[in-house]
Amino acid sequence: MDAAAGTQVPQPVIDAVSGAYVRGIGNTHGAFPASARSDQIVSEARQAVADLVGGDPGGVVFGPNMTTLTYRFAYALAKGWGPDDEIVVSQLDHDANVRPWVQAAAQAGARVRWASVEVPNGELPADQYDELVNERTRLVAVTAASNVLGTRPDVRRITDRAHAVGALAYVDGVHATPHTPIDMVELGADFYATSAYKWSGPHIGTVVARPELLERLSPDKLASSPDEVPDRFETGTAPFADLAGVAAAVDHLAGLDPDATGDRRRRLLTSMAAVEAHEQAEFAHLLKGLSSLPHVNLVGSPARRTATAYFTVAGHTPRQVAEHLAARKVNVWDGHCYAWELTRALGIRDSGSAVRAGLVHYNDRSDVDRLLDGIEELSPGRS
Repeated sequence: MDAAAGTQVPQPVIDAVSGAYVRGIGNTHGAFPASARSDQIVSEARQAVADLVGGDPGGVVFGPNMTTLTYRFAYALAKGWGPDDEIVVSQLDHDANVRPWVQAAAQAGARVRWASVEVPNGELPADQYDELVNERTRLVAVTAASNVLGTRPDVRRITDRAHAVGALAYVDGVHATPHTPIDMVELGADFYATSAYKWSGPHIGTVVARPELLERLSPDKLASSPDEVPDRFETGTAPFADLAGVAAAVDHLAGLDPDATGDRRRRLLTSMAAVEAHEQAEFAHLLKGLSSLPHVNLVGSPARRTATAYFTVAGHTPRQVAEHLAARKVNVWDGHCYAWELTRALGIRDSGSAVRAGLVHYNDRSDVDRLLDGIEELSPGRS
């Protein structure tokens, strides 16, 4: 139940990665078959990610992880910022959608404005953006779902406010994408970031944008490397076998609902809706069970959330709880989980933060019950 930190990989993804090596791959744009196979792998991976998030394959940029890519985009965008400009970040976000923007703004001399979370419920009120965003705003960075509380803010209202003043919206979809159907256009995301290893793929990050928007940006790159979009955002040689796994992971998601029909995009929307319904049913059981234990304190109570629980257990540090559960073959995470500003706002960062249990499509009732049994063993008076 540590899926919020990274999911298990199904056999078709493993087969796709190993199969790429078995067939033979080379660097792209060469005159020989192994190179052509790599070209095809990259093209198929871009199309697969575009299908997953409702984007344009010509705007799919790959990198080692979302953090690295966000730093890359932050510094590319900040080339056009100055002392009269502002950006808006939020306390709800994973630090990967905070620190790159804060640091890039500091180098450009731009001002950083902060959207606050409500304590203790962990909501990110969208109406505050009416005051935070103004004619000086150049970018608004916001998460589609908190990686610890699961909070799903009103992203479309926030991005609409950004667009009303001509600002860009960078949406962190790393935690949201495994749990719900995604349409980056409906969200109003100019940039949508996600990570394949959060949805049963390899450790690959990706940022999706409109190709014409990417054409306006000039990232630092080698003089000899491709200047085309999206290639110019991808430094060095890509992990082609892993990209084969990315496409296989998207196909895996598209096939989770056996009744899904149509092209891959339609099957993804149907399957991910079924995933969300399944997860929310099991999550309701998890929340009910945790709430019934008097020695457990649930952190945050957002109205709209992914199947992600964050909690503390009286008399035990979060690490002690995680170690107790690990001994019973239940995997959970403990600590701030890079929700650096959020755990500070909640007042728990300096005390070890909390325990995180995250459900995804492969979790079932037995997983939830095993977790609850393990937590109940930690109640006062139990040895």
